[in-house]
Amino acid sequence: MNDLLTYIISLFTFNSEHPLLFTQFHFWAFFFIVYTFFCLIVSVGSKGKGMTRGRRLWRNGYLFLVSLFFYHKTAGYFRPHIPLVALLILATVVGYFLGMRFDHLARRQETTGRSTAARRHTLMVGGVILNLGILCYFKYAYFFTDIFNTIASTHFSIADAIILPVGISFFTFQNISYIVDVYKGKVRHADNILDFGFYTTFFPQLVAGPIVRADQFIPQLYRPFFLSRRQFGVAVFWILNGLCKKLILSDWLAVSFVDRVFENPLLYTPFENFSALLLYSLQVYADFSGYTDMAIGVAMLMGFYLPMNFNSPYKATNAAGFWKRWHISLSNWLKDYLYIPLGGNRNATAATWIIPAVMLAVVLLMAKSLWLSVAAAFVVALLVLIYVAFPEGRRDFSTNMNNFDTMLLGGMWHGASFNFITWGALNGLGILVYKWWKKRSPAARIATVVMVYLLLYGLYRLFPVPVLSMFHFAFLVIAPAIILLNLVPLLRGSKYRQSGFKSGLLTVWNTLLTFVFISFTRLFFRSGSNLDPAEANETAWRTATQMVERIGGQWNWQQVPAILDNYLPVFVVFVLGMIVHWLPDRFKRRYRLWFASMPLWLMIAAVVVTVFVVYQFITADLQPFIYFQF
Repeated sequence: MNDLLTYIISLFTFNSEHPLLFTQFHFWAFFFIVYTFFCLIVSVGSKGKGMTRGRRLWRNGYLFLVSLFFYHKTAGYFRPHIPLVALLILATVVGYFLGMRFDHLARRQETTGRSTAARRHTLMVGGVILNLGILCYFKYAYFFTDIFNTIASTHFSIADAIILPVGISFFTFQNISYIVDVYKGKVRHADNILDFGFYTTFFPQLVAGPIVRADQFIPQLYRPFFLSRRQFGVAVFWILNGLCKKLILSDWLAVSFVDRVFENPLLYTPFENFSALLLYSLQVYADFSGYTDMAIGVAMLMGFYLPMNFNSPYKATNAAGFWKRWHISLSNWLKDYLYIPLGGNRNATAATWIIPAVMLAVVLLMAKSLWLSVAAAFVVALLVLIYVAFPEGRRDFSTNMNNFDTMLLGGMWHGASFNFITWGALNGLGILVYKWWKKRSPAARIATVVMVYLLLYGLYRLFPVPVLSMFHFAFLVIAPAIILLNLVPLLRGSKYRQSGFKSGLLTVWNTLLTFVFISFTRLFFRSGSNLDPAEANETAWRTATQMVERIGGQWNWQQVPAILDNYLPVFVVFVLGMIVHWLPDRFKRRYRLWFASMPLWLMIAAVVVTVFVVYQFITADLQPFIYFQF
């Protein structure tokens, strides 16, 4: 009995060695206790009449306090005796009082007839700047200090180490969403600080998303608790699905193969380096979507619904389609609060040009490379020439620049290193190329591929460096397929219609090509992850450069069978994971509902078997969720 009491007490005290992660038994013991009291609050005394206003307040207030405690257990301390949860409380209080002030000024305008628009706008801008300022301090202080030292030739350093609060980007973006949406009148101000605090801190999605928008979640605060038998089954399914993704497809692949290659790329063959990129794409998807699945399931058990954050992203047939399926809550947030204010698909604003100009200037100053400066000058001159010479296409040009800026800043959001900026820029470039490509005729596509290949071949012959070797080899593989796919409709004329088989073949080709492109960009994403911000730039760039050197080096195809044999379980799990990922959505929905409709005894048996199988893949080292750092 004493041991049980000691264990329960340990659940409610901070221990850096036992954070509350969904993959740890400690979390589920904690959640069992929390859920027991939650059920008492929402059920005792209701007598079938639903939840009264007072009982809803008790529920929301209880979950608010639980969420604060959860964050404390997960985040720890900023300074001795200063818990990081204090930052979350500060952000909550500021957001609540700004919303309350908006509401007060709106009522004053209705009563007196005097416009309060200027004051409300000033408060909104101030609230957004304050939230972004806090985010920039914790997330980008080392990055900006590094830039300043390089430009000014100084050696300024930050005296004390800055600890990046877990999930700071997620709750900061939620606060900004609330401030802007209440200012615009899209959602009403929360009734009290307990309700608003619950919205800001709801623990299932607090530290790794999905980003919950105020207009999506705040109305749920005032609905009575409801959980049907099928909804319960679906919630359990999502939790088990997330555990399988995280522990099998993410952690096991990482420890067994991916992390080894990224730690020292030069020790591994070009094929192993390239395979690590492909496997990392599945790993990061399984890690992030696995967390989201569990968060959705846990929230659903309490009667709340979080937005879908992933929609089989590796089914996308182009880069633009990928970002409509990947981290959907962030993509929508960036669209509404960044892309549209920049001008969207209407026009360009001053910020449209300032953002890439500043980014480019910083990169060139940091790189101090003559060749990079010449290449950048050439690209800028070409873009200016296109903008001036084709006035009828300026609207499309502006839209494309707004898209590119959004992806650039989206990359910057993920981390304070040039690797993340490069990653964002490559994804933005991929979207622009796709938008340009889809408007071209088959003849123009063939001509473009031929010219690009000849250009790469010529550059590679003149400068046989690994990066050009890699791109030359890639085009050598994909160019014939692209030419063939566009040559058939060109020969058959404008009335050519694809058969179902040919259309399916084209879809498969585009899907694989998009997956490889996205995986290549992840070279820069993975290299910048899991690093101390103080050394992220140098270490990340070195890792990325070494992987490019290996992939662009001499391939020995005779080694491939031996590599596949040595890592056979790894590649089998990878292939099975991708097959499950590519299953039709209709089929996935069918087996999800089948599980939810199981008899309770059979569902319990399925849970026991699944947990037993999943925990056979648990690794010795604790594998935190990748997106905790963002």
